[in-house]
Amino acid sequence: MSSPKRLARIAGFLYLFVGIFGGFAEGYVEPKMYVAGNAAATVGNIVANAGLVRLGVVADLLDATFFVFTALALYILLKHVHKSVARAMLVFVMLAAGITCVAAIFEFEGLRIATGAVDMSALGAGSSGLVLLMVDIQHYTLLGAQIFFGLWLAPLGYLAYKSGWFPKALGVVLIAAAASYIVDLLVAFLAPDIARSIHGSATILPAIAEPAMVLYLLIIGVWIRKPQTERVLAVA
Repeated sequence: MSSPKRLARIAGFLYLFVGIFGGFAEGYVEPKMYVAGNAAATVGNIVANAGLVRLGVVADLLDATFFVFTALALYILLKHVHKSVARAMLVFVMLAAGITCVAAIFEFEGLRIATGAVDMSALGAGSSGLVLLMVDIQHYTLLGAQIFFGLWLAPLGYLAYKSGWFPKALGVVLIAAAASYIVDLLVAFLAPDIARSIHGSATILPAIAEPAMVLYLLIIGVWIRKPQTERVLAVA
């Protein structure tokens, strides 16, 4: 197996772990505990599922870690295509990963307040409201990080398109997915009343592009054409 193929498959495995840990933390744990605007319900959910919340925090931290290593592997694989674009991809991922880690700390602090591990009586503040505030910050911090979760797909798509190692359609879909992420983010902050109605449509392209990239990396690795001379010799 050639070195690029091996590196591509390593990137694919790392990217798969990003999807697993991120999906668990943000797709399962957060919706189970967070009730927007309802402090009592949020606290009740957190206390009832304290162990699950701890797993969600760890999953977020692992998600960020695997995300950075995925980007590093892809940077090494694709930097020959355009080094500045590959660096931009890496920077976007590092920013997204850093924000994710910060968001996880707010979630963990919300858990500590909800379970009484932090004494809030000295502040004269209701613990339920503070728990909701912590989880609100976590929720919107992750939402803000979406700009970098989207932006990194644009250079990745460009590098995939120009490299000749991936289907050009995959590169185009990755770039389109980046635009979908950003549109979804902007609507969420600028027009929250309609954000829910378009969120489902905005997630279609990312839901196609990213799993397709993971599968291609895992199954194919990279498609390297044989030089014309090798083909002639093989036929002879």
